[in-house]
Amino acid sequence: MNLLIELVAFAVAIGVLVVVHEYGHYSVARLCGVKVLRFSIGFGKPLVQWVSKKTGTEWTISALPLGGYVKMLDEREEGAPIPADELPRAFNRQSVGKRIAIVAAGPIANFLLAIVLFAAVFAGGVTEPAAIVAAPAPNTPAAQAGFDGGEKIVSIRDANASESESVRSWSDLRWKLMGAAFDQRRVVLGAKDGRGTFDFALDLSGVTEHDVDDDFMTRLGFEPGGGTLSVAGVEPGSPAQHAGLIAGDLLRAVDGKPVDSATAFIAYVKAHAGKTISLQIERGAQGKEAGTRHDISLVPVMSRDGATGQNVGRIGAALATQVPSVDVRYGPVESLQLGVRRTWDIAIYSLRMFGRMIVGEASLKNLSGPVTIADYAGKSARLGPSAFLSFLALVSISLGVLNLLPIPVLDGGHLLYYLVEAVTGKAVSDRWQLVLQRAGLVCIVALSAIALFNDLARLIHF
Repeated sequence: MNLLIELVAFAVAIGVLVVVHEYGHYSVARLCGVKVLRFSIGFGKPLVQWVSKKTGTEWTISALPLGGYVKMLDEREEGAPIPADELPRAFNRQSVGKRIAIVAAGPIANFLLAIVLFAAVFAGGVTEPAAIVAAPAPNTPAAQAGFDGGEKIVSIRDANASESESVRSWSDLRWKLMGAAFDQRRVVLGAKDGRGTFDFALDLSGVTEHDVDDDFMTRLGFEPGGGTLSVAGVEPGSPAQHAGLIAGDLLRAVDGKPVDSATAFIAYVKAHAGKTISLQIERGAQGKEAGTRHDISLVPVMSRDGATGQNVGRIGAALATQVPSVDVRYGPVESLQLGVRRTWDIAIYSLRMFGRMIVGEASLKNLSGPVTIADYAGKSARLGPSAFLSFLALVSISLGVLNLLPIPVLDGGHLLYYLVEAVTGKAVSDRWQLVLQRAGLVCIVALSAIALFNDLARLIHF
């Protein structure tokens, strides 16, 4: 059943993104007076095809659904000579400005789709973790700013500004901190707890682009807090079992310090291999001891961490975290503004990440192919409409950014040719275009091979 959901979600996602991208090319070509010969969804042998009586365009759905194309009337294409009365409608006869507009319309359509999808999600409302911070790890920027844990962040502003922006959820906080980190700004976070509202100065001037990744918030010391950390399961013969921990127990404190973050608790246990630690637990809702609190002691056993190769402490317990959530809903205008901002932020982040991969500052393992996309399409579809629309917007942005890269065979490569022509007044020669097309094709094949290898590596864990 899960495989079927993944396949259907993947087909819908690819279908929508390809149609939108190619329709961008098609619609602007028509506006510029160019004759469109074929609009194809997929490549290879046509499965379904029909010809529009109004425009003469052949619409096709082909066997290989991983992409699509729009074929326009062009004198450079092999085939029958073009009648004289049709020549003004040929793509190559258009001004360089029109050609730029036609080629750029595909990626722009993907960005517009992402804006609309994000705006729909924001307007429809989403349930997200509240912006409550857990106790930060020592020496992290959050700890240095003065956070103790339990504070709810409600605003953010530049250190030199007086006006602040509201923070409505954990996701909202992450995006705003990411934007500040990219610009290496110093910000002030407004947060409140049971004692009142306080300002916390957070210095992000030392954060580099290399630090802004999936672990960005953890590195800053920010983890969702304010919830409950419980034991989901206990390994037989483990220190947790010997100490009397059972599934459903709530972990309230470790060595006298409140704990509500699985990340912080695991880090503490790892750092105390062979040392006695004291846990304050609250027995779960079952049994005679339900609701009672106990102090238990245990000694984490030393174990080798497969990821780092270091010896760390383990207690043999699986953890589950429940954090407070908030329902976030925005008005139509604000939703559209947020959709534009979110699309811009993700596009810039994608470009910077790709640049870091080129210069070797980021791993090529970040590239994903169709298998990973299908996996995430299925997962997001199972989570609900909001998650699937957000996923679709994210992939649409990625597709738009990828196509704007100055690689021959991509839209960005053609835009580069036309920009050179606009500046020099001379078109790039057919010979050079052929050479660059071959080089571009090699680049695309290499990137596709790396992405597919990464997919297989994630799938079979090698």
